[in-house]
Amino acid sequence: MFWYHWMALAAMAICIGSLSFHLIRLIRLGNPHDFSKQHGNISKAVQYSFTKAMSPAKKESAYLHLPTYMAGIIYHLGTFLSIFLFFTFLLKIEFNQLTNYILMGFLVISGISGFGILIKRIMKSELLSLSNPDDFISNLLVTLFQLATALALFMIDSIILYYILVTALLLYLPMGKLKHTIYFFAARYHLGFFYGWRGIWPIMNPKQ
Repeated sequence: MFWYHWMALAAMAICIGSLSFHLIRLIRLGNPHDFSKQHGNISKAVQYSFTKAMSPAKKESAYLHLPTYMAGIIYHLGTFLSIFLFFTFLLKIEFNQLTNYILMGFLVISGISGFGILIKRIMKSELLSLSNPDDFISNLLVTLFQLATALALFMIDSIILYYILVTALLLYLPMGKLKHTIYFFAARYHLGFFYGWRGIWPIMNPKQ
């Protein structure tokens, strides 16, 4: 391996170590302390929080903005794919040309989706007023990571720039909003716990 491989691996170790710290801290904090009387089933509510509650039909912010919602789904899938390809690059796993074209095409679409979400944040005054520099940095790093991954599938000359970008992303991930890779799960669990404790979730059919 070359120096840029080791640089990316070192950044990944720092990233995993930092995220593990956050995860252990969350686990040690335990369940929320609720002093009200329990009225519902927490386990069913948590299950609902991770499944039906995430459906666009159950989220006003989603069903009122379906194009943005779909762009977000594609954008996240592109991120997962880029992470997977990062490990294939390290392990020198190669795909045939057709597969590379398909992967590259999807990553270009997901990268465009990321830029579209960023542009909407800039153009919409209500979104811009709620934004901070971290919102823009996080989006740019992830979007460029996806596009750089697409480029690296075909242009070996771009590989050093690709690993430098990966290193920057991995080092930034535990510091900014991207650490929701850990806190997302805690947030959904706590949401299910809160509404499950009160017997609000899962939402029952009125006919039942």
